[in-house]
Amino acid sequence: MADVTIVILDGFTTNPGDCSWDAVASQGRLAVFDRTDPAEVVARAAGATIVLTNKTPLSAETLEALPDVRLISVLATGVNVVDLDAARARGITVCNVPGYSTPHVAQTVFALLLELTNRPAEHAAAVRAGAWTACPDFCFWRGELVELAGRTLGLVGYGAIAQAVAAIGRAFGMRVLATRRSTATAEAGVTFTDIDTLFRESDVLSLHCPLTPETDGLVNAVRLATMKPTAYVINTARGGVIVEQDLAAALNEGRIAGAGLDVLSAEPPPANNPLLTAKNCLITPHIAWASRASRERLIAATAENIRNFLAGTLQNVVG
Repeated sequence: MADVTIVILDGFTTNPGDCSWDAVASQGRLAVFDRTDPAEVVARAAGATIVLTNKTPLSAETLEALPDVRLISVLATGVNVVDLDAARARGITVCNVPGYSTPHVAQTVFALLLELTNRPAEHAAAVRAGAWTACPDFCFWRGELVELAGRTLGLVGYGAIAQAVAAIGRAFGMRVLATRRSTATAEAGVTFTDIDTLFRESDVLSLHCPLTPETDGLVNAVRLATMKPTAYVINTARGGVIVEQDLAAALNEGRIAGAGLDVLSAEPPPANNPLLTAKNCLITPHIAWASRASRERLIAATAENIRNFLAGTLQNVVG
């Protein structure tokens, strides 16, 4: 292991101190940087055999300046931060970690949805502010409380996360519709349909697709206009799947009931992102992946990627 150098370019979000890098460190000389500016990548990764990155870009130009790199293991499922063509041309293996955050992402979908429909945080804040103490009745509520039972949950994409979301939706008594790229086979409790039907019939539209040229801007003014005015949009996928100005307009004009978003097109978002001030729009700072259990699985799977690479038995290879 002495001749293997491993550099982690942006380790803080994966492990701010509550996890351990020991499984990675046991496989070579390890250098961990909390954050790395793109201009610092070459200097920090010089001589590295293995580079780990989450969101720090590795461009063709950068890879050309790092001739010793043999493996890039992305600390995420999405690998758009790596120029895969350039890596392939240089004989660099690129791995990712699929599936590590599935339970918590599915949980986050319903955390957002239940805040939109039941408003527990809003009511708890009102109670803390004295509204219940001053209430002439034994109870009060702010706005409509919406039951999920009998409503239609529409899933754009039907991978592992969407399947977990579907199971929770069925437990709430929801009808489940889904679209997916592959040929749909029958599944109990799920009806596969086309994208237009999904937008038209869903009471809750939950996005679970990668950001590709086909899905870029999928949720736009035209499709939003076909949705029910009582519908909700939930996005734990990628921010670019939504045309943000179009969604903000639909929310502000009351053409849909609300949105729960864990991702935006630029992260952190600029102050002028229209969704930051849109009506009935809940935004969390890309935390659906970030439970400690998820991050521990991410680190363990990354260590396994490295171990297999060094043994010549590759896994989770992309590109």
